[in-house]
Amino acid sequence: MKEIYLDNSATTQPVPEVREAMMRALDAEYGNPSSLHRKGVEAEQLVREAAENIAQTLKVDPKEIVFTSGGTESNNLALTGTMLAGHRTGRNLITTQIEHASISATAQFLEQQGYEITRLGTDQQGRVDPEELVRAIRPDTVLVSVMMVNNEIGTIEPVEQIGALIKEKNPNTLFHVDAVQAYGKLIIRPRRMKIDLLSVSGHKIHGPKGSGFLYVRRGVKIQPVLWGGGQQGGLRSGTENVPGITGLGTAAKLISQNLDEKVDRLYEVREQLVRGLRSMEGVTVNGPEGRECAPHIVSASFAGIRSEVLLHSLEAEGICVSSGSACSSNGQRHPSATLTAIHLAPALRDSTIRFSLSFFTTAEEIDETLQTLEKIVPELRRYTRR
Repeated sequence: MKEIYLDNSATTQPVPEVREAMMRALDAEYGNPSSLHRKGVEAEQLVREAAENIAQTLKVDPKEIVFTSGGTESNNLALTGTMLAGHRTGRNLITTQIEHASISATAQFLEQQGYEITRLGTDQQGRVDPEELVRAIRPDTVLVSVMMVNNEIGTIEPVEQIGALIKEKNPNTLFHVDAVQAYGKLIIRPRRMKIDLLSVSGHKIHGPKGSGFLYVRRGVKIQPVLWGGGQQGGLRSGTENVPGITGLGTAAKLISQNLDEKVDRLYEVREQLVRGLRSMEGVTVNGPEGRECAPHIVSASFAGIRSEVLLHSLEAEGICVSSGSACSSNGQRHPSATLTAIHLAPALRDSTIRFSLSFFTTAEEIDETLQTLEKIVPELRRYTRR
């Protein structure tokens, strides 16, 4: 049975160039980057090259890249580190109701420590109102954290507008962007967008799991949450994961090549899927249309069918999709904060599937997926009505 993988927002398959680069780091250049001998210098060079590759994609300084274990650690460091560093000037953090769990759970932890958290709602497309956000900024607001692309329905937030408004209202307020679902799909320029901190995960861009980075603008005060040997300028102690960093740097370089052309094609494939879903009875596509949505995410609700049932029915046909954020599922059912925030009917929330594409997804795979849905959805509904 041919496999059709449509869960790329959960993770992507590392490309051959990434695997080869990682193997070289494991086999030949296996030294500790902190060691002073030749093997250490070789490993340090790999880390430096990865930072340069990533910095080039963002047009920032390589010294502003801090390597982490992924998006969750980057988000935790961004929020906890800046709030701790800024506690003398303020204790307010502004975020939204539709953030990834690594943001919402960190905000909840900070709230338990006595920090004040402002959680903004969205419209029915999952968009934050920039004017409402700027009205919420106070003299003691240390940080604003907004994801660039929603991981469930693909909404693109107006981060450039938000960044400008934040700095106009309070130049001392920092702006953090969770770009885990945006990096490698959208052009991101932190300096132009007034972004002070930016989180990215390697395994969403055909790099290795357990790799990621946090962009930290030069001059931003941030307190470490890991203490030890003082690696990476003291911001993230611990021996660097050289194979993972090498794979991440390679993936970043590859995914940025001919990005506009690849994104245009991805939007075409996404629109093919959306058209097919909308032609089916009892199917609702959630989130914005066209280029107001990310090119790789499609959220659809199938009335009368529980998402887990449809997911496993598709799996039996060799098609992999998601019933929500894979980062927070693990067999535990939690109401989707995003679907709740956009006021999707409760019955549809439990019937929602996320299809997430990659640059390697083909039109033929989308056709086969739609044909499979047209076959099994009526069958599942008949079974449900019995």
